[in-house]
Amino acid sequence: MPLRGWRNPIVSSRSLSPSRRPALARFVSVLALGGALASAALAPVRANPLDSGPLADFINVFKTQAIPRETVAYAGKEKPGTIVISTSQRRLYYVLGGGAAIRYGVGVGRQGFSWSGVKTVTGKKEWPAWRPPAQMLARRPDLPRYMAGGQDNPLGARAMYLGSSLYRIHGSNEPETMGAAVSSGCIRMTNKDVVDLYDRVKVGTKVIVKN
Repeated sequence: MPLRGWRNPIVSSRSLSPSRRPALARFVSVLALGGALASAALAPVRANPLDSGPLADFINVFKTQAIPRETVAYAGKEKPGTIVISTSQRRLYYVLGGGAAIRYGVGVGRQGFSWSGVKTVTGKKEWPAWRPPAQMLARRPDLPRYMAGGQDNPLGARAMYLGSSLYRIHGSNEPETMGAAVSSGCIRMTNKDVVDLYDRVKVGTKVIVKN
């Protein structure tokens, strides 16, 4: 039995007079727009897929470089899988065994920052972020304190961390510096080459740096 004086709070557009229907439509549109804007504000901002990740790797494959990667004869006695870097030649060798190695052009430490010794790859990272160490910030206070991974990042497409040191073998957004002594001690490679080396190298790989 219907209650006397009770009115249904849910009013359909049919029960409205024609003059009030456009107002209801505008009200519903405003609600829908507000919901869409709220959803957009909450959605994560997507990075440019051409700046890092698989598509960026694919683009880098087709870039030309001044020092081509090549397989060469190698007379060293290091075990296959060892990395040997000659800072005087500005070349990196990945030992294949059987008297052969893959040779890459690299950039090395400038005067006062070159070094030699034996290290181990203790970590690997794709499209790494960059946080300049305190020593570098003391020399260059204008540098950013943090830079997300991407094509403009100084560490390039890949980084392989050498022991507990500040040194890395990494990609570069300055391919023209390959074959030069310009870094603060890290070994630079083109993004194209560092991806190739990264896929071959495992954590625990021995790295020998010679003058």
